[in-house]
Formats: sequence, structure tokens, C-alpha cells
Amino acid sequence: MSTSAPITQDVMTIPRKLPEGGKINLVGLTRDQLREVLIANGTKEKQAKMRVGQIWQWIYQWGVRDFHEMTNLAKAYRAELDKKFEIALPEVVTRQVSEDGTRKYLVRIAGGHEVEVVYIPEEDRGTLCISSQVGCTLTCSFCHTGTQKLVRNLTAGEIIGQLMVARDDLGEWPVPGEPKDETRLLSNIVLMGMGEPLYNFDNVRDAMKIAMDPEGISLSRRRITLSTSGVVPEIARTAEEIGCLLAISFHATTDDVRDVLVPINKRWKIDELLQALSDYPKVSNSERITFEYVMLDGVNDSDEDAHRLIDHIKRYNIPAKINLIPFNEWPGAPYKRSSNNRIRAFANIIYQAGYASPIRKTRGEDIMAACGQLKSATERARKSRKQIEAEAGMSQV
Repeated sequence: MSTSAPITQDVMTIPRKLPEGGKINLVGLTRDQLREVLIANGTKEKQAKMRVGQIWQWIYQWGVRDFHEMTNLAKAYRAELDKKFEIALPEVVTRQVSEDGTRKYLVRIAGGHEVEVVYIPEEDRGTLCISSQVGCTLTCSFCHTGTQKLVRNLTAGEIIGQLMVARDDLGEWPVPGEPKDETRLLSNIVLMGMGEPLYNFDNVRDAMKIAMDPEGISLSRRRITLSTSGVVPEIARTAEEIGCLLAISFHATTDDVRDVLVPINKRWKIDELLQALSDYPKVSNSERITFEYVMLDGVNDSDEDAHRLIDHIKRYNIPAKINLIPFNEWPGAPYKRSSNNRIRAFANIIYQAGYASPIRKTRGEDIMAACGQLKSATERARKSRKQIEAEAGMSQV
């Protein structure tokens, strides 16, 4: 796929009146959108602001899906809401739990499409990795999602819905009237699943605004990390309109190698990307930029690569930490994981230069938790033997 494709947005159109044969889903609407849709469907304008606040809390603070349970609303109003609206989330198709506690969900969204969500528990946090697109346009050669064509952008409701599905599974919605437990099983979000979040900016922004809203899920912006492959024009917008932490899928220290691993580099070269990253913390008052660096045997893991990576960061004065990621191999992958010794040597060079260089613990390998693996395996399992044999025959031509 050409990396010169335009940055497109599938921004959700908010229906003012009921769609034919269905109800309007309130999940994913911003406060302004929710107010607009309530007024358009009979809520008095003078009461709309109060109603938005009440409904918002029921959906996002308490996790309630039934309008009849919203007890601070009049019974007649609840019945009217139930006629016109719904609180609908993605459907869980597959749920897998790894030996290490990692949970992986395949969820179905409108149109029958499926995306992946991964929950990773750790001692001091629980991180949910969520998807922003069905498939991806970027064709990064080491990434399994890159083997799946882009189908469409997710709506804001489908993005925030992934978080709500995980909270359902973890049993983490507080109970109205009971003391609030401040210890969270799901404490962090990373937009690091299927897709490039900055190619779906508006919907990602709206979903994260919902996640950060203090009267709902109430996650700090410092608990949200957006990972991009380097859509340079949208990086400044991320700082201004979301203000979350930023991670960059860097993965190579020369343009020649990055052009292959992360083809978007053909459009925005390393120096242009580094300049955008250098400007980012000044706008958002963010902490360090996280450099994601997958370790590929004999491709990007030399001592020279480590020194070049340090030089890049120092030259642009970027407050940074470097996450080293042992490659999570998948069937047919064109690369091999760097050896443990090579990864440790690489990490030590970075550490000696004064930068944090944690080696990410590989999680969920027994449930194929690398992005795109579960979806591909599920699709393959659904195919007939004849389809599989036909595809195999074509690949040999």
C-alpha cells in the first residue's frame, strides 16, 4: 500500500432521529453530542444539561446498560429513553486467558467485523491494549496486523466500548451507594492494538475524552498512551486535543531499514519525525516519549544501532525512555527474535547513556497475544478445508 495515502477520517454521524428499525446507541457520544441527540428526541432543552450528567454517570461511572435502572430519572422518562436509545457494546466472540493472566478478547462490531483487545495485568497496574481500526494501512513488515487489509475506522463508541467490555469481564464497575474502591484492575490504556490511531484521530480523541471524563471512567491523561508509527502532521494535534502520553513505533535507526520495517517512513523520514517528537512534550507538558523498539535478529539489533538510537534522541533533546520488545514470532513471520544476550547488550548501551531501557516481558504467547494473531487464527479456523487448500495452491504459483 502506498504510504502517500491521505489521512482519512470516518467521523461518526450522530443521528438526530431514530434510525429506521433501530435505536440510537448512546455509547461513544461526547457530552455535546449526547445533549443534541436527547433534545432532538424529546428532552426539554432546559433539562438537557442535567439529563446528560445523569445518564453519563449511569453509563460511564456505574456501567449500567438498562435505562430502567437509572433510578434518579422519572419512570416515564426512563421508559421514553428505552424506546429510543440503547447502550450497546461490541460483542465478545472469543475470550482467552493466558497462564500469565493476560486476557485476550476478539470482539465483533457493526458490520460483523472483528478486532482484538488485550488486558495485561502487572503488579502495579493493569493495562488494556485497544484497537482503533479494523486491519491497518501501514503494512509494517514485522507486524501481524499489517498482513490484514484496512476495512474501516472504528467509531468512538466502538473504541470506548472495548474498555467497557474489559471492565465487564473484570467485574470492575462500582456499585451505586457503596464505597468506591480506588484500586483499579484496569488502570491504564494503550492505543497499541490493531490500526494506526492517528489515521482515525477524531474518533480516538472523542473516545479518550470519554475515558478521561472525571464523572465517568475517570482515567488520568497520564494513564493513557497513544502509539503511532509516525503520522507527523497529527502528532501536534494529539498534544493539543488529547494531551495523553505518546509512544512511537520506531524500530530502526536508519531510513533505509525503517523504510522496510515501517513503510510510513517513506513519507515522513526519521529526522522529520524526531522534530515532531521533540516539540510534543513542550505542548502537552507530558512526560517522556516512549520509543518502542522491536528486537529483530540481525536486522536492527547491533551495537551500532543502539548508539545511533542514542544519538538521535540526544540530537533532538527528546525526554525519552526506550522499550525493547522481544519479537513475538507468528507463523510465517519474515523475522526472528534477537537472542536474550543480544537484547541485554543493546539495553545496556542505552542504559549506560542515561536512558531507561526496560525489556518488555513477553506476555500471552500461549494465546498468541501479538496484535492480529487471534483474528487471523479465528478467520482461518472458520474457512473450509477447500478454501485453505486453494489459498495454499495460489501461494505456490
